[in-house]
Amino acid sequence: MDEKKITRKDTHLRVPVLPEEKAKIEESARAAGKSVAAYMRAVGLGYELQSVIDSRLVLELAKVNADQGRLGGLLKMWLVSDKRLAGIEEEQLHRTIRVVLDRIGETQAALLELAKKA
Repeated sequence: MDEKKITRKDTHLRVPVLPEEKAKIEESARAAGKSVAAYMRAVGLGYELQSVIDSRLVLELAKVNADQGRLGGLLKMWLVSDKRLAGIEEEQLHRTIRVVLDRIGETQAALLELAKKA
């Protein structure tokens, strides 16, 4: 006998909640990138959900970290007296290094702010 597989969920649960609870559930579902039904199903079945917001923060942290790497590479090039910098005046090089150090400081502050949000 060929059993037919159920492909549509047609059994519903009704759960009474307070308006504040409904708002919190909807907010949590949005943060997880799911519909309320999908969110409630996943939570009810014990699945661990990863917030979409967390994923966005990780992506932002990765971008800021890449900026740090590029700035560090430039600074290293300048500090080891790279031959490509032979035509640049020393004072101009010092000013540029100061700007890069300031930018590294700003990037570190941005990393800290993003980490606080996570």
